Amino acid sequence: MTDRKHSLKLLVAFLATAVAVPAWAAGPHHPPKPLHGYSYWLKPHESVTYGSVVIGGKRIKYKAVAGTLILKNHKHQPAMSMFYVAYFKRGVNPAARPVTFFYNGGPGSSTIWLHIGAYGPIRVVTAPAPNHTPAAPYRLVQNHYSLLNATDEVFIDAPATGFSRLLPDGKPKDYFGVDQDGHAFANFIVQFLTKFNRWNSPKYLYGESYGTTRNAVLAWILENDKNVDLNGVIMQSTILSFDTSIDGPQMNPGNNMPYALGLPTYTATSWYHKRLPTPAQDLPLHVLLKRSEAFAMHGYFAALNKGDTLSRAAERAVAEKLHYFTGLPVRYLIRADLRVSGGNYEQELMLPFGETTGRLDTRFLGPTMNPLAAQAYYDPQSSAISQAYVAAFNWYTENVLKFGAGHYYRPVYYGHLHWNFKNVAPFTHFPQFVPNVMLNLAAAMKYNPDLKVMVNGGYYDLATPFYAAWYQFEQLPISRRLEKNISFYWYHSGHMVYVNHHSLITIHANVTRFIEKTDNLH
Repeated sequence: MTDRKHSLKLLVAFLATAVAVPAWAAGPHHPPKPLHGYSYWLKPHESVTYGSVVIGGKRIKYKAVAGTLILKNHKHQPAMSMFYVAYFKRGVNPAARPVTFFYNGGPGSSTIWLHIGAYGPIRVVTAPAPNHTPAAPYRLVQNHYSLLNATDEVFIDAPATGFSRLLPDGKPKDYFGVDQDGHAFANFIVQFLTKFNRWNSPKYLYGESYGTTRNAVLAWILENDKNVDLNGVIMQSTILSFDTSIDGPQMNPGNNMPYALGLPTYTATSWYHKRLPTPAQDLPLHVLLKRSEAFAMHGYFAALNKGDTLSRAAERAVAEKLHYFTGLPVRYLIRADLRVSGGNYEQELMLPFGETTGRLDTRFLGPTMNPLAAQAYYDPQSSAISQAYVAAFNWYTENVLKFGAGHYYRPVYYGHLHWNFKNVAPFTHFPQFVPNVMLNLAAAMKYNPDLKVMVNGGYYDLATPFYAAWYQFEQLPISRRLEKNISFYWYHSGHMVYVNHHSLITIHANVTRFIEKTDNLH
């Protein structure tokens, strides 16, 4: 879910929970043999179960396939076992049915979040912001906002996450990197299309967080190397150029863009928590954000670029304007040299109340770990919901999907991947040391000029701020004609847009319309 090597780790744990089998879980199934020993992962396996879900008042019957596909190395030896869960609508012609591949980010995250938080046929219930979800037992319900109304779904766990496993003949350097990861997913998708006879289906990619970085790399590989034209690429909580990240921009002095692009998210957050001075606090959010965006690019950014030549009077004037848009004290802003990182902001905004704001969703609050620290020590949003997702998903895979008994599902695998961030963009020969995959996406859009891109983001996302996403797409090196293939959707939610129930309803409707308009079936 996070997008930089030094980002905060998700506070997740494997929690046992006793959950009654819900009615929607009933149906025949064909479970694999018990999983004992590492050798199990050397061969592909699957478990087939059946269920149904009501979406838009209509009951959809589906087949669920939980399984693994084996990726081989250059010597044709099993190197990586990749886990997936696919949901197929029953009683329809597969060729006339879109298929969408979902994955979360990290790098180092499984796809548990999109799976049972957003679009799978079941959903875990968590407490709304800013509350911490109570401990087990957790509740799983039918997901009336699953995308099975519009597309078959394939949830893929990235190498070494979830039930995906690096095998003895696999090498970490072949999978744990920007380009390496893209090739692994491309090989998985091609194998999946062959196994399930889906080559002639409309095809979509859906990535969240680092999954949007993967989207750009993967779209180009599929189009150029695998001859797989895509109907659409769906981005949620986007980061294409890591130079725009508000996580630790002080480590890259001279690049002031992250501060400007993060300001509107600060504004939205301060407005939500009622920390703005009265004139700003009384404005509707959409009006306030337009003003914040204008100041960010046309006043604030210019002032930062002046560096030490900015006069004291001008510095104070900018600090007072920043106070208007953030609620942070003028003295603090001047002491910070007008540069407040995401971690600084999360620590400082609610410090007078002993609270820290979330990073993935700044509407969430949690007790401040250390009031004397410069930056937040943890992410209250992650600590508020992660345990529910992990416990519920472990129960669901074993008891409903009939897969994974006796094996640990890795929700995240941060700190173990030694990720290679060097990306070689299309038609270039030298790697970028700070990832910027805008060239990859631009190349994919030029190679397939009919490719449509949908961009989704939350106003309260401080991991991948919405204004930074807008900026990156506005800077894509493509023609004005191709720019019309990009659409933007913003929500009153955070990084995990679907955590907010109203936003889940809205994004479901928006993605459904996007697929229906681009699947070439209507």
